[in-house]
Parts: sequence; C-alpha cells; structure tokens
Amino acid sequence: MDLKQYITIVQDWPKPGIKFKDITTLMDNGDAYRYATDKIVEYAREKQIDLVVGPEARGFIIGCPVAYSLGVGFAPVRKEGKLPRETVKVDYGLEYGKDVLTIHKDAIKPGQRVLITDDLLATGGTIEATIKLVEQLGGIVAGIAFLIELSYLNGRDKLEKYDILTLMNY
Repeated sequence: MDLKQYITIVQDWPKPGIKFKDITTLMDNGDAYRYATDKIVEYAREKQIDLVVGPEARGFIIGCPVAYSLGVGFAPVRKEGKLPRETVKVDYGLEYGKDVLTIHKDAIKPGQRVLITDDLLATGGTIEATIKLVEQLGGIVAGIAFLIELSYLNGRDKLEKYDILTLMNY
C-alpha cells in the first residue's frame, strides 16, 4: 500500500515555507491506518518488544494501537507537569529555546525492551530526549518506528546507534 497517498501536504503551515505532513487523513482511512499499524507491529515483534513508549501527542496515536496489538503496555512521555506521579525528566533543545520531557519513574523496568513510536522523524530532538528517558530508567531501546521521516533534516544522524523503521520518506 502506498501510504503517501493518505498524507495531506499543507503548504505554509504552521509558518511560511513549511510543507506540513498531515497524518490525520491517514488516520481517517481505516485500511491505511491498520496497514501502517500492522507494519510497525511486525517490526516490533521481530524486536521482541516488552513495552511501547511514545511522546505526546502523536506518539500516542501511533504507539497505543501497536501496544494493543502486541499485548504489551504503553508508557506516555509528556511535557513537564502533565504526569500525576513521580517522574524523571530530560531537557532538550528546540529551535528557539528548551523544553522538558518526562516519564513516570516506574514506567519502565530495568532490562525491558522498548519500542519508541512517533509520527515523524524530523531533526530527532524529541526522540533523542525520549531515548534518554528510557535509558535513564534502565530500558533497552530495541527499535524506533515512525510513519514519516523527513530525510533532508538529518534527524537519523542523532539516532545512529538505534534501529529505525520509517514507513514513508520525504
């Protein structure tokens, strides 16, 4: 299945010069969403995943159905102040400043094999921060899966030592 036909390109959003890749039109199509999810599930099975982790919010959209299909748990990564129990955190750089991501301190048991999911690999900063959280808790990043990779932004360079699946490249 050619998943790119289910991605809508929105010109000049959220700012001029950006060609935003809108995944909601893929999610609107049950067959395409199932196909994409199944491809990530196949990958995760090969990696013998114990847990799926995804950063808010689109990492949830990708990771939750994968976790459900695998019969494993899902651990959310959220911005600081959004999780109700004790967390660990990591600062990461943004284009114009810094942000903080957190995960519950008990979300990952040492040695668990983790699949990180998100909709898009761009510069790699969010996923790099998510990896740090997983590893801080003793998890093993067994794989990382994305619907889309923007190859021209070289985000993969930050993730060199990890196995990555992308379903579409731009």
